[in-house]
Amino acid sequence: MILLTGFEPFGEEKVNPSWRAVQRATEILRNDGYPVEAVELPCVFGESAASLNAALDRAVPEVVVCVGLAGGRERVSLERVAINCDDARIPDNAGQRPIDQEVVQGGPAAYFSSLPIKAALRNLQIAGIKGEVSQSAGTYVCNHVFYALMHALASRPGVRGGFIHVPYLPEQLPAATATPSMTLETMAEGVAVVVRTALKTAADIRLPAGAIH
Repeated sequence: MILLTGFEPFGEEKVNPSWRAVQRATEILRNDGYPVEAVELPCVFGESAASLNAALDRAVPEVVVCVGLAGGRERVSLERVAINCDDARIPDNAGQRPIDQEVVQGGPAAYFSSLPIKAALRNLQIAGIKGEVSQSAGTYVCNHVFYALMHALASRPGVRGGFIHVPYLPEQLPAATATPSMTLETMAEGVAVVVRTALKTAADIRLPAGAIH
């Protein structure tokens, strides 16, 4: 079983590309013959992690890919590390704005993704989809869910999981703008590529994809 999650809209946005991409990726992967469950998470600290943990218990997945929006990025971002820190620049959808709080009290400072992110990057490039390895998932609800996921998977041997960010959809932006975007079909296929790679890649490859700053 594959578990995919996206988020409800937040801030002033009417849609969240992450959920739409997950819905479409679910169709693509099911057409490939894979069993997939898709869950829309609330953009709320605490509630999002609880919803994710309930989905993990229900689905008992082999691979988990959580997806969020990173407006302003132009690529499918394969997140490398989740940190044990909630530090919200804006309130979540419940009006919460935690500052310098731990996601899991007393938990490790960070967890690395257990997805083969370098192999996924290569396969995105082969598919003609812009991709990158990202060194930070931020400190908002996306990182909160990423950390909660990896904390849960630490007690679930054999389950691989991680987080990816997607850009804006073109229809979210004004006609004349320099802000990057990506079509829904490209995003969804990017998510599917990451899932297929995780299912077929036992050990990640070595590929330069770090950051200078």
